[in-house]
Amino acid sequence: MILLNPVVLSVIVMTVLCLLKLNVLLALMVSALVAGFSAGMPINDIMSTLIGGMGGNSETALSYILLGTLAVAINSTGVTSIVSKKIASLVDGKKKLLLLLIAFFACFSQNLIPVHIAFIPILIPPLLKLMNSLKLDRRAMACSLTFGLKAPYIALPVGFGAIFQGIIAGEMTNNGMTVAQGDVWKSTWILGLFMIIGLLLAIFVTYNKDREYKDLPLIGIEEVKAEKMEAKHWLALLAASAAFVIQALSAIEVINISKGALPLGALVALAIMLVFGVIKWKSLDEFINGGVGLMGLIAFIMLVAAGYGSIIRETGAVGELVDSIHGLIGGSKALGISVMLLVGLLITMGIGTSFGTIPVVAAIYIPLCIKLGISIPGSIVVLAAAAALGDAGSPASDSTLGPTSGLNADGQHDHIMDTCVPTFIHYNILLLIGGFIGGMFF
Repeated sequence: MILLNPVVLSVIVMTVLCLLKLNVLLALMVSALVAGFSAGMPINDIMSTLIGGMGGNSETALSYILLGTLAVAINSTGVTSIVSKKIASLVDGKKKLLLLLIAFFACFSQNLIPVHIAFIPILIPPLLKLMNSLKLDRRAMACSLTFGLKAPYIALPVGFGAIFQGIIAGEMTNNGMTVAQGDVWKSTWILGLFMIIGLLLAIFVTYNKDREYKDLPLIGIEEVKAEKMEAKHWLALLAASAAFVIQALSAIEVINISKGALPLGALVALAIMLVFGVIKWKSLDEFINGGVGLMGLIAFIMLVAAGYGSIIRETGAVGELVDSIHGLIGGSKALGISVMLLVGLLITMGIGTSFGTIPVVAAIYIPLCIKLGISIPGSIVVLAAAAALGDAGSPASDSTLGPTSGLNADGQHDHIMDTCVPTFIHYNILLLIGGFIGGMFF
């Protein structure tokens, strides 16, 4: 019975616990235990797999802490207050314009300057007071940020999109359906279109009304105001740019750093600020403490999420879940597409990576698509949607944890109700619809 599958059972438990406001860290640990016990794993194996698997996100966790430290250090110069004023004058009281601008620029983090979530802890916390003055609903901003982190790699064949779409083409070819990487975006555009619809619904319909927030101090960050750009401010921006450039050069393989480009970039940025006297040596402890305060919980959630994903894989239940599709659908094309998309949603919610979901499901999905008579473009859409579903809305995904890390810098943004639920509604539901239409009619 599918409901007793360890993946399904643990994802349901995780979702319910998170909605009941149990801390995400504890919800992940309980869900890991549920997955392990329901698969018959001994408690010693469960805990050793959980702890051992945490290393899978060690780079991400270290990146979060160092980026938080860099954000605190940059803020101490006062440059973020100047940037915030510039953005305020640009949007001129138009909160919808701010939401669209952030979504637009967030897209660059996946392709033009592929730094992923690195910009969020630096850019978003200084903008919170501006958002408060506009009475902007932060749930809409969470949707804008998640859109920028997710839609580009699905629909555009550059940056992280080139990696995602390359995996799709490779796995489809390996499993009996020859596809060129350059053809993937010609089908996945429909998923990008439905994500745009979800973004517009969030901004102009669902979270259109004013929402009140208090002007509270930022966690771990002491607010420093400045009126005009000085040499130290330009140097701070130079340092931040250096962090992004190292990550970008690594992503496009100009420099050979397969691991650790993001934490290295943050470290180089801090070194630049030290060498040029922008920050003082004696202040480093204060900045590290501030970075831990700002990003520490998010970093630990990412570590435990990796351990949870390891248990999910160790149970072998993912393969069983995918194989069970055969017995559910018979010869129905519509039912087959629907089940493939829903199973993809569950798997990605569980293991926390859309990129890693593709190889897991392709081995059974592509032969099934061939058997059901789904076209090559339709199969591309089904596989891409099945992998991408769950990345938005998952409590353990960096597509949701990243936005929360910036928007909760003053403690007024709930990860589950203000990020995960809104992004789940506006993107996963729309991706299900787009994936179904593409699979049926392309």
